[in-house]
Amino acid sequence: MNEKQMAGYEAAKYVKDGMLVGIGTGSTAYYLIEKLGQRVKEEGLNIKCVSTSDASTEQAKSLGIPLLDTNDAPELDICIDGVDEVDPQFNGIKGGGGALFREKIVARSAKYNIWVCHSAKLVEEIGDFGLPVEVLPFGYKHVVKKMEDAGFEPVLRMNKDGSIYETNNHNYILDTKYTNSKFGKDYAAMEAFLKGTLGVLETGFFLNCTDLIISAGADGITTIENPNK
Repeated sequence: MNEKQMAGYEAAKYVKDGMLVGIGTGSTAYYLIEKLGQRVKEEGLNIKCVSTSDASTEQAKSLGIPLLDTNDAPELDICIDGVDEVDPQFNGIKGGGGALFREKIVARSAKYNIWVCHSAKLVEEIGDFGLPVEVLPFGYKHVVKKMEDAGFEPVLRMNKDGSIYETNNHNYILDTKYTNSKFGKDYAAMEAFLKGTLGVLETGFFLNCTDLIISAGADGITTIENPNK
């Protein structure tokens, strides 16, 4: 069992009968969904899930996991998702898989959030991964200019075939270096500036959003509780 599988399977233990569950997106969340599918089939686990991406929806359907539209589940018991980077202050960056807007909607609707990850995602300072920013296609170059004027370095995400990457919401992603921005290391100020820029839908900053981190590495499973939640 690899580390991502270990973390995903461990997180599945937190899902109890009768829960409404937010299921994340990405390579670690894949194993969470896989394990939940096993529990539904073998244990008769009675849950309903809200998915954060088309890929997770298709996987859940294939495993017989009942799904709800997020509009039909305004409050969830738990949301379990991956994270691309997280620091000791529980500042996280997500969106490597392009699902950051849906992930944030679902996470905000949950009473309890768990992030699952490989231990390499636990960092002293976020930033090496870069910050995904979801923008509307119409006028996105105006957004790029506003960001560049503030010291950000946005790059339009592309597919391997050279076409522009589109999210499940049919928007674009700007993968952004922010270490030279005028905001220094003030992540909240960065997010406020970006969210206040016309054309920006959402950022990949998830600041103090999770209650628990489950990471897996060479030494096994580690759980880290957020003391601020």
